[in-house]
Formats: sequence, structure tokens, C-alpha cells
Amino acid sequence: MGIDAMSMYRLGRKLYLRGIPVLPAVLRKAIHYLHGSYIPAEAEIGEGTQLGYGGMGIVIHKDARIGRHCLISHQVTIGGRSGLKDLPVIGDYVRIGAGAKILGNVRIGDFAVIGANAVVVRDVASGAVVGGIPAREIRRDADPLAAYEREMGLRPPITRPEPVESEPPQASSAAQ
Repeated sequence: MGIDAMSMYRLGRKLYLRGIPVLPAVLRKAIHYLHGSYIPAEAEIGEGTQLGYGGMGIVIHKDARIGRHCLISHQVTIGGRSGLKDLPVIGDYVRIGAGAKILGNVRIGDFAVIGANAVVVRDVASGAVVGGIPAREIRRDADPLAAYEREMGLRPPITRPEPVESEPPQASSAAQ
């Protein structure tokens, strides 16, 4: 296993969050030269997200937000549109096909599937499968978790909030 774009991004992101200015820029340039991708350390990419083919040709805007455990294929562009300030927000467990473009103020729901070469300019519901130019909903799974498990062959880890331990009630001083 060689050094792919995501591992270089993760290192650059850690350095960026610690306030180190030069090394994240050097790693971004290394990603560009080695993989032909633009993945800045400023972009928020969740844990477990994977880039297809090591991250070849992927372009991600520095203000885009990508959820956890997503699968982003090669030649994908996630960025803005001229005249619009907001950028894409992609949920958890989203799969994005090769060559897809996600542009502008778009929200992609959890467990959504973006088809290859689709151009997404409108919101995508959770569990929806979209494709085409512009992307249209092809179908929507009633149970996206089961569909993800069936198609990917694994059940996503579900994080549950830690139970809050309550303190035992203290006896009031008036009762003593």
C-alpha cells in the first residue's frame, strides 16, 4: 500500500489544525503532482472516507464538507458555482461515482448514491440514487441502511451516544 491522496490529506489536515502553515501547502502540492488532485487541508472530510484509485483527479473545494465513510471515485469534482457562496455538504456513507460533479449550495443526504458522470445541482434526499445531467432521482430506498449493507457487503458502524451516568441522590441535611 503506497501513499495515497487521502493519507497525505489526513497528515496535512492534522498539521493545519495545529496551526502549522507551510507543510499543509507542501502536502497539497504533493497530492497535486502525484495524483493530479486538489484536496486542500482546509476541507472537512470525515473519518473513514476513501478515494477511489488513490484519489486520481479529484477536486474538492476548500470550504466543502464531506461526511464519514464516504466513497469518492476518481475524477469527481466537489465545488461551487459562480455567484453562489455556499458549497456542498455531503452526508455520511455517500457513494459518488466516477466523474460526478457536485456543484453549488447542495445537501447530499446520508446513504445517497451519486451515479457516474452525474451533475448534481439540487439537494439529494437520504437513501436516494441519482444520475444524469442534471442529476435526477432514479429511486429511493425505503431502508437505506439495509440497502447499503446489501450492496457494500458490510454493516456500517453505528455510533451511539454514551449513556450519561447520573449521580446518586444525596440525602438532604434536613433529614439528618
